[in-house]
Formats: sequence, C-alpha cells, structure tokens
Amino acid sequence: MATVNPRRWPYFFMVAAGVLMSTMDSSMINVALPSIMRSFSTSLPATQLVVLVYLSTITITLVVWGHLADIYGRGKTFLVGILVFAGAALGCSCAGSLAQLVAMRSIQGAGAAMMMSSGPAIIKMVFPPDQLGRGLGLVGLATSCGLMSGPVVSGLLIQYFSWRGIFLVTLPLSLSMFVVGRFQLRLNQESLVARLNRSYDWKGFFLWAVSILLFVNLISFYEIMSIRIIALMIICLLLVSIAFVLVERRVQDPLMPCILFRRRYFSTASITAALSFTVLFIVILIIPFYLDTILQLPANRIGLVMLALPSSLVIVSPLAGWLYDHIGARILTTSGLAVCSLAIFSMTRFDTQTPIIEILVKLSLLGAGQAIFLSPNSASILSKVEERYTGIASGILATARNLGMLVGVGLSGTVFSLVFARYSGGGDLHAFQAEYIPHFLVALQWTFYLAASLSAAGCFLSSLRNG
Repeated sequence: MATVNPRRWPYFFMVAAGVLMSTMDSSMINVALPSIMRSFSTSLPATQLVVLVYLSTITITLVVWGHLADIYGRGKTFLVGILVFAGAALGCSCAGSLAQLVAMRSIQGAGAAMMMSSGPAIIKMVFPPDQLGRGLGLVGLATSCGLMSGPVVSGLLIQYFSWRGIFLVTLPLSLSMFVVGRFQLRLNQESLVARLNRSYDWKGFFLWAVSILLFVNLISFYEIMSIRIIALMIICLLLVSIAFVLVERRVQDPLMPCILFRRRYFSTASITAALSFTVLFIVILIIPFYLDTILQLPANRIGLVMLALPSSLVIVSPLAGWLYDHIGARILTTSGLAVCSLAIFSMTRFDTQTPIIEILVKLSLLGAGQAIFLSPNSASILSKVEERYTGIASGILATARNLGMLVGVGLSGTVFSLVFARYSGGGDLHAFQAEYIPHFLVALQWTFYLAASLSAAGCFLSSLRNG
C-alpha cells in the first residue's frame, strides 16, 4: 500500500493557488487590452503583444523549468516562480510605456512557467497513485475558478481604478503563498525527491526557442509579410526543427527526451492536449465577436455568457478526476473530445436568431467535454512516467497546452479572416455593416467546422492510447 503524505493537502492548496493566480491573470489581461491600447495610444497589433509575449514565453520556457526543477528541486523552482511572477506583476503596474509592459509580461510569463512546470510534479509526489486523478481534477477546478473570476475582477478594477490594478490584485496572494511555502511547508528544503545529476541541454533550448519564435511570427504577422518572406520563414522553421530533433537524439540529457515520445501513452497525451487547447481557443476567440457583432450584446452580458464554459469545467473536473482513479484515461479522454467535437459542430448552426439559452448550453457542453478530457489526460502521463522524467513530462504537457493556445489563436484569426474577406469581397470586420452578416456567419461556420474536425481527430488519437 502506498504511503500517504500527511501534508498532501497543504501542498495541493499551494499548487492550486499558483494555478488560480496565473489563469486569473491570463483572463484579466484580455478584458484590459482596450484600456491599455487607449492608455499608450498604440495600435491593436502592437497592444496584442502583451498577451502574445506572455504565452510565447511560457511555451518556450516550460520544458526548461521542468528540466531544471528535476535538477535543483521542484519546490524551490515553484517558490522562485512565485517571486518572479509577483515582481514582474509589480513592474507591469508601473510600466511607463508599452515596450516596458511587454518586457515585464515576458518576465511574468517566465514566473508563471516555473509554477506550471513544477506544480503537477509536486502533486504527483505527495498524492498516492490511487488519488492522483482526484488531485489533478481539483487543480483543474482551480484553473476554472481563475478563468471565471478574472473577467469579473478585471472589469471592476478597470471601471473603478485603472488597468494597472489588475497586476496589483495578485500581489497579496503571491506573497502569502511564498511565506507559507518557504517557512511552513519549507518547499526550498524538504527533499521530496532526490536531486538528479544532469547536464543542461543549452543547444536544444536555443533551437526550441528559435522554432517557437518563428512559428509565433508566422501565425501572428502573416498578413504584413510578403510571400517570399513567409516562404523563407517556413524553410527556416523546418530546418531549425530538423536540427532540434537531431540534437535531442545525440545529447545525454535532452530537453525533450525522444524516449518519452516513443511511448504511445506519452505522445498521444501530448498531441491530444495540444489539439484540445487549439479547439478551445478557436471558440474562445470567435464567440465574443459573434455575440458582439451579430447578436449585439453589451459587454457585461458577453462576459456572463462566456462564463458558461468555465462554469461547467468547475462542476465536471473533480468528477472526471474521480472517474479516472476508477476506470483509467482511455474512455474518459476519448469521450471528452467526442463531446467537444459534437458541441462545436452544433455551434455551426448559430445565426442571427439563436437564443442565448442555446448558446449557454452549447458552451457548457464544450466546457464539460474539456473537463472530462483534461485531468485524466494529465494523470495518464504522470502516473506512468519514471520519477527522473516527472518534471520534464509535466513541462512538456504544459508546453503542449500552451502551444495549442497559440495555434488556436492563429488558426481562428487566419481562417475566419480569409473566409470573411473572400465572401464579403474584401470587407473589413472593423468597419462592419449589416450587409456583411451572412458573410460573417459563413466565416464563423467554416472556422467551427475546422475546430470540430480537429477535436474529432483528437478523439480518434485518444482511442488508440494504451490505458
């Protein structure tokens, strides 16, 4: 019988607080973008760098921190992440220009990545195997609470204070977490797992960072690039990716161990996690435009409608974790992605007369499908991978999710814009007119067809997993 750590719940609440803080920050900043744009008198593409840089930094550095956490200690990495996140948040609130804000957001992303990479590994170390799904499911609950509370808190702070307040609101929680973790739980001292004697794969990190930056630029700024530059960037991305794979096969301690990706359970879980978040962010990006442009809902009602998705995550995530402990991952993850695919496919029928209640139901169904998938998928990796790879595996899984977010944002914008421009004869969404409504709905339909297809592909892959 597995030994039960008597302090597993304090450790859990520490990790859950970090997840809550980072996800709440992500959802708050989206609401604040218009205010930031007006404050610095910048363009929308420039202002969006505040979000893009944060996500890109997390995606690039997650595997780095997962690797370093295995070497220097996961608790210590988590505590340093808290301090980096809090310090950068303070810097964001004091930023005097957009460039300073973007720089601080990049540092804040590094702090969030440190917490994200080591948090699930800490959960695995303190929860017995038969309770791992339950623990990760409850972490999913913290994620949902952060996503739900962020827009509400951000709206109130912007209305009664300013956008700078959204960065200050997390400081008390950050400092409290650090004090408790450092002096009560002693995360920097307690030896939950022996340190591993490893070298660091700096060549792999450099190639990984370059490949992600090339990819992000391709999906984000393709509209202002010539065909020649796009082709050149694609060639460079392919060459860098090939070089990365070759380097990872040769080094002793690779950033992303090829041995892990040769295992079906690991490669399947990583790919389906990326597909899951790609699908989710396609919907999250497009639905607010539909509610605003076609149904002409006020901003406060749009926020309330969008709450349907994380609300169902809150309800279903703990149940999904409990079920995983009893029936394993294959049935749950496959079923979850199937529910997502059906929910998004049903959204292709949205039109000018769609009742709000129907939208709420379908968004709730999508959230439930994501909840059924997420915690069992994470547990399917962490319950099988060896101790020496726990931090790396946790970092790779989180990287897959963040990469899915980036791809979702890029794909939704690209597909929707291309279809809308073609059917409207080059119409501009910023200068929307009533005559564009049919064209908007066609673009919405094709974008959701793509998302539903990707979710169905993930469902098929998930059905092939072994266990």
